[in-house]
Amino acid sequence: MVQAINQALSQNMEKDDSVVVLGEDVGVDGGVFRVTDGLLSKYGPERVIDTPLVELGIIGMGIGMALNGMRPVAEIQFQDFIYTAMDQIINQAAKIRYRSGGEYTAPIIIRTPYGGGIKGGLYHSQSGETYFVHTAGLVVVTPSGPYDAKGLLNSAFKSQDPIVFLEPKRLYRSIKEEVPDDMYMVPLGKAKLLNEGDDLSIITYGSMVPTVIDTVKKNKISADVLDLRTLLPLDLEAILKTVEKTGRVIIVHEAPRTLGMGAEISAVISERRIDYLQAPILRVTGPDSPFPYRLEDYYIPNEKRIMKAVSKILEYR
Repeated sequence: MVQAINQALSQNMEKDDSVVVLGEDVGVDGGVFRVTDGLLSKYGPERVIDTPLVELGIIGMGIGMALNGMRPVAEIQFQDFIYTAMDQIINQAAKIRYRSGGEYTAPIIIRTPYGGGIKGGLYHSQSGETYFVHTAGLVVVTPSGPYDAKGLLNSAFKSQDPIVFLEPKRLYRSIKEEVPDDMYMVPLGKAKLLNEGDDLSIITYGSMVPTVIDTVKKNKISADVLDLRTLLPLDLEAILKTVEKTGRVIIVHEAPRTLGMGAEISAVISERRIDYLQAPILRVTGPDSPFPYRLEDYYIPNEKRIMKAVSKILEYR
């Protein structure tokens, strides 16, 4: 995924002189995860900008650039650090089109690694996607593999909306896929059915996708596995279609349970397709606690917890 995102950034910078990358250590060091490695030597310090350690300033500068016709890509080193810039994201970037009656847009891409899996402890492992999903005017994207990462990022460059691009850090170097060299697109707002089955539907996204797929295949479960890919807007058509097909639903995400994506998806299904349900909707999530250092493997949903939910929902009569 690191290579795929780097390639997307480089190709879009080569194609469009208005694309600028800015953030902490994105230039000389190539980012803390080396996602922007090599861009400084290719495009120079005026387009690959090492900023001070001020997230509010990074996003504020990016919004100003976007309002003036540029295509800024602002990297926040860890999603945990983004909260000091929430005023800029929520009250400025997300609101400018509505506030100006469509006269102005702020097409900034905010890239940030998120989630656990690298022993980062409570300040480098949070999954805060619902903070952004709650904000009208944003597009919230999270890829689950290299192919989608490049294609979704390419599509983000075509959008006039501010994009929050959440990159599951534990997937950066843990999986490989064939990725075309050309600038292909993966559409925003469209989920992807990764596995087809008849007994139940597992709805998931981001870092949990490989875990769910491995669990389904290892245990020979006949399940639809739906990768949301975009969290705002949700692909309601794909969600409701798989519910109609199987009637049994499990939602898996790493973020805490309370008011997580699972809660919203459960509500939508209950409101619109309750007549199709053959069992209660189950959620397999992170607990409502700070992210632990020593208990990381317990915090993140795993095969055992997913299979417990699978057994419960299939046995329900």
